[in-house]
Amino acid sequence: MDLGLTDRTVLVTGATRGIGRAVAHAMAAEGARVVVTYRRAKEAADLLVADLGGPDRALAVRYALDEPDSLDEAVSEAARWRGSVDVLVANAHQRAARRPPGTRFEDVPSAEWGASLSHNLAGTVRTAQQVLRGMRERGWGRIVLLSSHLATHGRSGQEVYGAGKAALHGLARSLAWETGPDGVLVNVVAPGLTLTEGVLEALPGAVREQERERTPTGRLSAPDAVAAAVVFLASGANANISGQVLHVDGGR
Repeated sequence: MDLGLTDRTVLVTGATRGIGRAVAHAMAAEGARVVVTYRRAKEAADLLVADLGGPDRALAVRYALDEPDSLDEAVSEAARWRGSVDVLVANAHQRAARRPPGTRFEDVPSAEWGASLSHNLAGTVRTAQQVLRGMRERGWGRIVLLSSHLATHGRSGQEVYGAGKAALHGLARSLAWETGPDGVLVNVVAPGLTLTEGVLEALPGAVREQERERTPTGRLSAPDAVAAAVVFLASGANANISGQVLHVDGGR
């Protein structure tokens, strides 16, 4: 199947690790030119560019959700490189710190939860605004927002992070109405627990095994499985799916 991504310019935020890196590789495999963003890991971003085919096929730009100017500049750099951004994959996020043991939700200082919501939600909204201008002019575009199973399943200690991710569901649903007449489709991919480097480093094997046993398919997703869903929704093969949330969680 031709996914219609050849020479499309795809902006993947938070691309140096995990799901973002898998998406960048999957997009490049479909012939897209990929703009990958990093916050601090410039060396990792440069290595990724080399893996994706070098400076003719990929570009690394800095992007920080809590620095609005960097969001605008990332989109501008992508446009200067290829003249347009056809696809936005909004994967970058800043996870709020877990509450210390023995504390409750009401103990979380407003500065902490306010910053988490502002960075994760406002940064994504601003980036979508920047890419939409060009997409509307060309009459074609795809936006895929990366959410989380925590937005729908929840977990104690992840209230603010989950709320920020759930807000993306509402954003996509309403934005689909706004941009659909202009040929721009907006969707959400909500991964379950995914075997990224971060998960493998942070979660003991026993915990991962418990999660696997609670999953109908009997296995946890690899980043490539999430990337495959993102690529389809971001492609020309997706002709009329918009405003939807696709869960990649083995049936949880």
